[in-house]
Amino acid sequence: MNLSYWEIKTWLSQLDFTIIGSGIVGLNTALHLKKRFPKSKILVLEKGMLPQGASTKNAGFACFGSLSEIISDLQTHSEEDVFKLIQNRIRGLNLLRDTLGDNIIDYNGFGGYELFLENDIELFERCLAHQSKVNALLKPLFKADIFSMQTNDLGFKGIQPKLCFNKYEGQLDTGKMMEALLQKAYKLDIKVLNNCHVQTFSENSRSVEVVTEDFNFSTEQLLIATNGFASQLISQPIKPARAQVLITKPIKDLHIKGTFHLDQGYYYFRNIDDRILFGGGRNLDFETEETTEFGLTERIQNQLKELLNKVILPNTDFEVDHSWSGIMGIGKQKKPIVKSLSGRVHCGVRLGGMGVAIGSLVGKELSELL
Repeated sequence: MNLSYWEIKTWLSQLDFTIIGSGIVGLNTALHLKKRFPKSKILVLEKGMLPQGASTKNAGFACFGSLSEIISDLQTHSEEDVFKLIQNRIRGLNLLRDTLGDNIIDYNGFGGYELFLENDIELFERCLAHQSKVNALLKPLFKADIFSMQTNDLGFKGIQPKLCFNKYEGQLDTGKMMEALLQKAYKLDIKVLNNCHVQTFSENSRSVEVVTEDFNFSTEQLLIATNGFASQLISQPIKPARAQVLITKPIKDLHIKGTFHLDQGYYYFRNIDDRILFGGGRNLDFETEETTEFGLTERIQNQLKELLNKVILPNTDFEVDHSWSGIMGIGKQKKPIVKSLSGRVHCGVRLGGMGVAIGSLVGKELSELL
């Protein structure tokens, strides 16, 4: 592409900071950099028409981990590490709500529930056995017990008679959240270029040379916030993980309110606009879902519909309105990677499916590396 003088001068000259990725992390990084360096020129590059990956594809859960997920994490992480993980997720959620405001993002604290299928007796009993221990571990965060057991009075079928309830969990509108972050960026004169795919970059003593599909340019500092797509640009212990989601058409007199977890968080659903949004199922085929390609598979979509029909909405007529997928970034460790790769290149990636919770905090921490 032959850029004009005006295009080069306005968007691609004298750049102090260039951020790859206009999702939750990328935009929060830009906002915090602008706060620290008000006179800086900041450019955000996004390869999609809209923020790709998971920022506009997620379910809008304002959560920090179900009981079974936390118990599973305690098997591979120390108690101190698990505590810090959850503490940071809560800090991130509070930062997000403070930055944008609950009304703007349509935040509702309906609470969160974990369901256990009838044949998941072992998992259910494990959660019962460890509930007190997990509550004691996390009590310093809320000065109260987080998890309690409640009777299933929401009409679910084929599950254990008790649900695990967490009154501190909430939900928000993902679209409104991302729109509000973009509006904040525009008001601060942060440049955002969409449909701009970065192919590679190289560093020299004075700057970082960025190569896109259509043009090249230089920047003083480069910050990578592409999460599940990060391995295409940098070598870090992170893998992509595709999540498939569907949403029903509006359901009359829908009585379900809250965020719901099933099968150690591999399935999740919530109410939104008199509909049920339901996602998950990558545990049915980890190998296929370890991809940066958006798409749907018949196996997972059929399983989502079957669980909707038999467990979630057993006595309710419903129609699936729409399906989509998003790309997360995961690894063996749950802690995000926020680090400087060199004097001029930095990254904030591997959000582990908790982008809504920790994206704002990761963006802030990424900005503070400089």
